[in-house]
Amino acid sequence: MGKTAPLVIVTRKLPEPVEARMRELFDARFNETDAPMTQGQLAEAIRTADVLVPTITDRIDAHLIAQAGESLKLIANFGNGVDHIDVTSALRRGVTVTNTPGVLTEDTADMTMGLIVAVSRRLVEGAGVLVAGPWAGWTPTWMLGRRITGKRLGIVGMGRIGQALARRAKAFGLSIAYHNRRPVAPAIEQELGATFYDSLDQMLARVDIVSVNCPQTPATFHLLSARRLKHLHSGAIIVNTARGDIIDQNALVRMLEAGELAGAGLDVFEHEPAISPRLLKLAENGKVTLLPHMGSATIEGRIDMGEKVIINVKTFMDGHRPPDRVLPSML
Repeated sequence: MGKTAPLVIVTRKLPEPVEARMRELFDARFNETDAPMTQGQLAEAIRTADVLVPTITDRIDAHLIAQAGESLKLIANFGNGVDHIDVTSALRRGVTVTNTPGVLTEDTADMTMGLIVAVSRRLVEGAGVLVAGPWAGWTPTWMLGRRITGKRLGIVGMGRIGQALARRAKAFGLSIAYHNRRPVAPAIEQELGATFYDSLDQMLARVDIVSVNCPQTPATFHLLSARRLKHLHSGAIIVNTARGDIIDQNALVRMLEAGELAGAGLDVFEHEPAISPRLLKLAENGKVTLLPHMGSATIEGRIDMGEKVIINVKTFMDGHRPPDRVLPSML
């Protein structure tokens, strides 16, 4: 008699090729409505599943993990960030946690560079003029943005995405500065022409554009605080495609409203999916470009994420260490 397929509960709807492959390999149950599960529904899932496949919209905290059934052995996250999962509590209960690193690097770097261009050159604001109509025609002093070439970019977090962004930015003629827990390898610095700043304050005081690309951890909560944001000059712009909590959003809004910053491009928000009405008002007035957390939203990226989940689940269930295991020491 063959081995019983593990019960894998997936909390959100995934691309069809991913779900089809899961059906072949596992006893897979899917969220057909794609609405985020309530904590009650998550509790029921965690009590019955062998493997839970959550996403960023699911809060897998210590209270929820304490309700896990004896059969739960793996939380295979669909996504790279695991700030919504209490990894320490999971490990204490004997539950392994995995993620999907690496597959979103290029997509997120593309979107970050796109936001830098969109904010600097007022692309969304300009497109909106045509939609609202009528357009009065070209004039020499209307809809003036800011040149990108020759500006100084400061990258906060020089991991995979930060480095991929730096390569794109270098092609646009930007000079690269970065702040990281430690310098990257000298060969990478040389390739990118990047300058390391141990002091985030000093870097912020010297750049024209800031891109947030670090992971969310307790140490990075409001890393860009009200005090630090004040180091930026009034012509600077800030872009965030990482996590909303890394920036003190209220402080950022106050500075944008006061004209103390030139603009911002945000794909993530401090209390998402709720968006501050003040941010929406700034967007209406062309001061910010807002996107609905779509930095990694490509067909290829989502399928690659699903394939990583499948590999982690299958490897674990075959009795081996999954390739993308997450440990508290890594966070």
